Amino acid sequence: MLRRVNIAGLTMDPASNTPIIILKTEDDEQAVPIWIGLLEATSIASALQKIKYERPMTHDLFRNFADQLGISVERVEICDLRDNTFFARIHFVSEGKSFDMDARPSDAIALALRFEAPIFVEDAVIQHSKIREPDVEIADTSEEGKKWADYLEKLSSEDFGKYKV
Repeated sequence: MLRRVNIAGLTMDPASNTPIIILKTEDDEQAVPIWIGLLEATSIASALQKIKYERPMTHDLFRNFADQLGISVERVEICDLRDNTFFARIHFVSEGKSFDMDARPSDAIALALRFEAPIFVEDAVIQHSKIREPDVEIADTSEEGKKWADYLEKLSSEDFGKYKV
């Protein structure tokens, strides 16, 4: 079952310094964190903040191209999670015909924002993204490392939306 989500925020993973986009389900606010690239995070953040650049960035260029061809994005679906990799599909409409394409979730979300299209996540992906390894080996056994491990262990899904970039 597909569940509609909203973007709750963007944050940085302190361990890897990698951006994370936090999606939350509309009905019960379950959080789905997705690690994304810095360029995609910048594109998403600029769309969220409605920043316009003098020259089109990649996702803006795609939007302009699609507009010229009469193509719109109907919806985006985060449809699978395999081997810690999220998969998405972008659903397009053109002249009454619909088609969809495989995409990285970050690109799909960046386009959904530009087309004002809804974002959905498959229920199985939400459930699978909650699974944590019970016995994680702590690589840094220093006091500072133990402090971070303890902090991350106690982190809840509600904490993800607190820090926006």
